[in-house]
Amino acid sequence: DRQSDTSDSETTDIRRINHQPGTRDSRYDPNRFRLHFEKESKEEVEKRKKIAMEKILKPVAEKELEIDMTQIYPEEKGLDFPRRPPWHYSMQREELLRKEEKSFLEYLEALHSKNPPGTLSHFEHNLETWRQLWRVIEMSDVILLIVDIRHPVLQFPPALYHYITGELKKYIILVLNKVDLCPAPLVLAWKHYLTKQFPHLHCVCFTSHPGQPYSTRERGFPVSKKRIRKKAGCNRAGGPFHIMRACQEITEGRVDLSSWEKKIQRDAVAVGTEGDQADDGSESVLMEHHSDVAMEMNSLTQELYKDGVLTLGCIGFPNVGKSSVLNSLVGRKVVSVSRTPGHTKYFQTYYLTPTVKLCDCPGLVFPSQVDKQLQILAGIYPVSQLQEPYSSVGYLCERINFQSVLKLTHPDHSPETPQDPKTQDWTAWDVCEAWAERRGYKTAKAARNDVYRAANSLLRLAIDGRLCLCLRPPGYTQSKDEWESHPDLAEIIALQGRKEEEDEPGDREDDEGESSSELEEDNDRDADDDEDADGDDEDDTVKADRKGLTLNMFSVLGENECA
Repeated sequence: DRQSDTSDSETTDIRRINHQPGTRDSRYDPNRFRLHFEKESKEEVEKRKKIAMEKILKPVAEKELEIDMTQIYPEEKGLDFPRRPPWHYSMQREELLRKEEKSFLEYLEALHSKNPPGTLSHFEHNLETWRQLWRVIEMSDVILLIVDIRHPVLQFPPALYHYITGELKKYIILVLNKVDLCPAPLVLAWKHYLTKQFPHLHCVCFTSHPGQPYSTRERGFPVSKKRIRKKAGCNRAGGPFHIMRACQEITEGRVDLSSWEKKIQRDAVAVGTEGDQADDGSESVLMEHHSDVAMEMNSLTQELYKDGVLTLGCIGFPNVGKSSVLNSLVGRKVVSVSRTPGHTKYFQTYYLTPTVKLCDCPGLVFPSQVDKQLQILAGIYPVSQLQEPYSSVGYLCERINFQSVLKLTHPDHSPETPQDPKTQDWTAWDVCEAWAERRGYKTAKAARNDVYRAANSLLRLAIDGRLCLCLRPPGYTQSKDEWESHPDLAEIIALQGRKEEEDEPGDREDDEGESSSELEEDNDRDADDDEDADGDDEDDTVKADRKGLTLNMFSVLGENECA
């Protein structure tokens, strides 16, 4: 699993992660599109571990949470993405594949020549996944680029925007997903910042869990586990109507979207009268799986809205909620949801209506210069595959009020002496050890505190949104009062499904009293209960192997599924 992948790069040591068990049917390789990231040396891992054990955690200022696009994607570093080389229909399939492989190796060489070792974040080294992106962009009339509102600049590469809007002359709709995890003024600030930076962008907000309670008055205050556990249903999502309106503006009447509008209205009525629609196939959605040959040499055309059909391509980084957005647009579950990066394995299309088609693409990571610790907290790198999670825990704890949220007792605390949280020095290792003691995580042999498991547990809480770390656009701290009184704020609050009384200070205290118990309940639910609410999150390959008594141990442990 940690061998050098010479098929993707002859010079870079690649770690292949999220291995899936094979099937008896050799026509489909479940590992073809799994994540390929650059492997870190043992020296780097040990160095970060030592720092996590020795560095005293100090809270960062509010200003430090502000981040600019140029910090993540500096122009002088050439942080582009691999492009599909020119091709024509008279080319043989093998010739096209060789040309693509050569172009990809040249791209990697040019990228590493401008960025010294250790400066680049984790990014996708699997050519097969980039091929999926090429196909989706070519087939789509409008691109839905989905990002997580907690850290949107991490997942919005400017090179992709300029390529689609400039060279291809197509439109991008930026979907700010999971807006229920962010305070409404911050959502509005991010929307205005991105629209100002990229004028040809259509920016809409989206949430699959509207109306879920949370508090944002204190940095890092946990989201209620009710957001995770409640079966909100695909039809309760907030945002499909806004996406449809953006598509109407783009198509300017060249595509009849009235059937899509009626579908959204029917879904809303069904939720309002009978709750979630039963998944009984009453309104079937045509789904197409594309074979490799069809994808590589399909009959593409430059004609937009061919045959009066609008094709929407869904792309984005791992763990931004692409599958949830697609399920919400369809109106019922058609894609399994997981917090494990790389869960969507292959290209497929769905017909929402006779005139609207969705293309789903596996999530992939573009090269950037974001801190790897922040990249892990954003869910881009699988927590279960981390060799050293402690530095990421330290990065998180310096940016949230972890002591009031987790209510930890310092490992060196003596029962005879009173504990003073204000004067107690904490390291990332101390936090993990204290969390292991609180949760009862013990090693099997020596029954010591399982610090590694505790660190992974805290990172999962952050990825799920139960420990909220939200980045801010430049200047947000200074103009916070302006955003809190902005006239467009009511629209964001309505989309979130918020009630005014939920933001009252008294409610915050009540939630705070419940927060620690919520984080502790259900016997390590954060590590072991990754199953989707509908109970059918597993890939067909995993189910088939279980019938054949061949178990994937990572699946048994629940490492690759999300509630």
